[in-house]
Amino acid sequence: MSTTDPLAALGSLPGVADSVESVRKSVDRVYGHRIMRRRSNEITSEAALRGARGSAALAGADWALEEVRRRTDFSADPEARTVGAALRLTSEAGQLLSIWRQSPLRVLARLHLVAAADDSAQVGRPRQPGEPVAEELLDGSGELPLPGADEVAGRLEGLSQLIIAGGRAPALVTAAVVHGELLTLRPFTSHNGLVARTAERIVLVGSGLDPKSIAPCEVGHAEQGAAAYREALDGYASGTGEGMAAWIAHCGRAVELGARESTAVCEALQRGAA
Repeated sequence: MSTTDPLAALGSLPGVADSVESVRKSVDRVYGHRIMRRRSNEITSEAALRGARGSAALAGADWALEEVRRRTDFSADPEARTVGAALRLTSEAGQLLSIWRQSPLRVLARLHLVAAADDSAQVGRPRQPGEPVAEELLDGSGELPLPGADEVAGRLEGLSQLIIAGGRAPALVTAAVVHGELLTLRPFTSHNGLVARTAERIVLVGSGLDPKSIAPCEVGHAEQGAAAYREALDGYASGTGEGMAAWIAHCGRAVELGARESTAVCEALQRGAA
């Protein structure tokens, strides 16, 4: 792997270029829909709602879309708080785009603060030695090893430097690496999955691939299911070329499914059914 642009080097892995091209075409098709010319704000709002619902589902709160849309109180129980956190993160993401490329660690800290919504000492900063992670990552055949606090700090700094430096990597590759690295590290004491999926969304929007945020990748991750998500993440965590390529392809498919979701919304609006 190139030492000067390791993210771009991932783009040469077998099958990754095909995933990148397929994602670009899927997103472009949504932007080309006639409804987008007149009602793009509605599509963006609906994508945000559906994306939050999908992210919450993977975090253990698998609510029907209409229940998410109907509810106003998200403090009653753990599932409600998870859905509320996902909604807050989706809303906050758009406010952080300009900061991401200059200070990604600051953005991640802010995302955790918004998700946790409390004033405990562990909120808004990476975990310290001895602090546990109070969340189940995903259902699977076993928990991924939890990196120590020192490893987390070093890898977060490395990820931050790659983002700040920029490079030639396709948006999908960068988004997938940010997402996979945060899930693998679990840098916070809680809400790591929600934060990781929001960070992926920020990369996709900020890169210009999906500037209006109408291809909610969280929908696609949820649609593919927790088992497939975990299997693909295991591939990323393995560090092998094959595993990394499989994770990037999984994230690409999630974006495509998100684009398909918004296409369906466009068509419903066109028919006057939504």
